[in-house]
Amino acid sequence: MYLLGYDIGSSSIKCSLVDAQSGLCAAQASYPAHEAPISAPQQGWAEQDPENWWQYVRIVTQQVLQKTKATGSDIAAIGISYQMHGLVCVDEQQRALRPAIIWCDSRAVTYGNEAFRTLGEDYCLNHLLNSPGNFTAAKLAWLKDNEPDTFNRIHKVMLPGDYIAMRLSGTIATTVSGLSEGIFWDFLRNDVSQELLDHFGFSRELLADVKPTFGIQGEVSAQAAAELGLAEGTPITYRAGDQPNNALSLNVLQPGEIASTAGTSGVVYGVLGKVNHDPLSRVNPFAHVNHTPQEPRLGVLLCINGTGILNSWIRRNVADPGMTYSEINDLASQAPVGSGKLSIIPFGNGAERILENRETGCSIMGLDFNHHGKAHLMRAAQEGIVFSFKYGMEIMEQMGMRVNRIRAGHTNMFLSPLFCTTLASIAQAPIDLYDTDGSMGAARGAGIGAGIYRDASEAFASLKKIAETEPDEKRLQQYQEAYLLWKERLETILSHE
Repeated sequence: MYLLGYDIGSSSIKCSLVDAQSGLCAAQASYPAHEAPISAPQQGWAEQDPENWWQYVRIVTQQVLQKTKATGSDIAAIGISYQMHGLVCVDEQQRALRPAIIWCDSRAVTYGNEAFRTLGEDYCLNHLLNSPGNFTAAKLAWLKDNEPDTFNRIHKVMLPGDYIAMRLSGTIATTVSGLSEGIFWDFLRNDVSQELLDHFGFSRELLADVKPTFGIQGEVSAQAAAELGLAEGTPITYRAGDQPNNALSLNVLQPGEIASTAGTSGVVYGVLGKVNHDPLSRVNPFAHVNHTPQEPRLGVLLCINGTGILNSWIRRNVADPGMTYSEINDLASQAPVGSGKLSIIPFGNGAERILENRETGCSIMGLDFNHHGKAHLMRAAQEGIVFSFKYGMEIMEQMGMRVNRIRAGHTNMFLSPLFCTTLASIAQAPIDLYDTDGSMGAARGAGIGAGIYRDASEAFASLKKIAETEPDEKRLQQYQEAYLLWKERLETILSHE
């Protein structure tokens, strides 16, 4: 008996088939091999075709079934993880009306900021826990004003994971966690925010029905079964945004526990056991996968858009042709801590929340043509990403969160020893790395939702730590000096905005 997990990312779609009894991964697949296309019709925009996601799902499903020789009837339940904050709009025939406006698209910032002023900071922060910012609700407001013909044809709006679940089952649904990430959820009233809907002029009918994060959310339809090689009636029993799901994947569920990722975007995600918010909405609390009104579990999300995308830019534009990321890491390690006072401010992938939704672009500061080379640039890129994490962690600490230990999957930038050592040192927190990813977490989440596992402890009993990185105390002062210089340069940029 297997559990099937999907991770609907902006770079690729990943799929895992997990043996339900052992909890071990039997097969994995990812598609496309290179980063999936993101369309940018205008500066600051980012769109993807939802149909592409579905085709990628079809490909990876067939690949894992072929690898294991499993059939659809061998799969007990399906879980879905997905890129957060996107907007997918479908008509009554469940057809996407336009490309999805994805997480790093910044066109709706002004709509969210205006709602923040009009609804009032007190209401937004105490009820929604965030400014509407650049989240799904604000993106829908942009669509209403700028593409009214499309808006008037909308039957339902949904997140990327809701769309894939709909394609699998024909059932349109979402979760409280999903509504909270779209800034539709009122935490004090435990319901959709009518004030927000009224402000933007949205009908509540546009929103999908709410289903539990863990539990039956739909069943695979005959059409999807035929397309993917699954069995009709297979239940979908779990869905969550990529960052709450990453935390679940690392068994991060209780207050004070921290999970991190460093893919296209980078995240530090900590669990709070009370309803709280950042007064400037620079880090964002959402309902975690195990949140209930009786036992609040909020995931405080620090997101940096310009993370892996900066590292991939370095590979394409700075590294020698054909260099692997491992070779880049080795070359970067030849430069000293602080990269010879070269700083890269990594905010070149849309508006950044920790900068109050400003879009500063990426800056390379302190470049000396007579001193710096490729190694310095490569190291400065990784240090700049880590320093942006630290900058956001300082905000989380102001909310009362203490980063004592970081858990992460052994993937993406956490494959870089330089990145891990820099982060552990500047955060003064050991990093534990695990052999897991979002699709494996989604599969195990499906096992919880289907009742195959009694609880998360049983679901993640097979999760093993494979590496640990301790802070480099000998060079701590050098890391701190490099961070302070980086922070000073960032604040200089912000003072001129």
